[in-house]
Amino acid sequence: MDINSEPDPEERLHRFYAVASAALGVLSLCSAIVPALGCVMGGFGIVAGVYGRRSDRKTTAAVGMSLSVIGVMTAIIYSFLVYFAEY
Repeated sequence: MDINSEPDPEERLHRFYAVASAALGVLSLCSAIVPALGCVMGGFGIVAGVYGRRSDRKTTAAVGMSLSVIGVMTAIIYSFLVYFAEY
């Protein structure tokens, strides 16, 4: 592949998924205080990470998937803590 040439559209899409997975992973960690929002963002981050692993940015996709899983787990644990604190 030439340095000045653009990657094909499929490769660009998979790169976008890799970066989106990392962004959604960070957002799921930040929004874990609202458990439903944290789980939804984390779920989308995991799915985007799976598609992002098909690009040359496998590390970015893996980090995004890891952050998304941690965000989902944080949201679930926080929801249990809030539930049991009320009762």
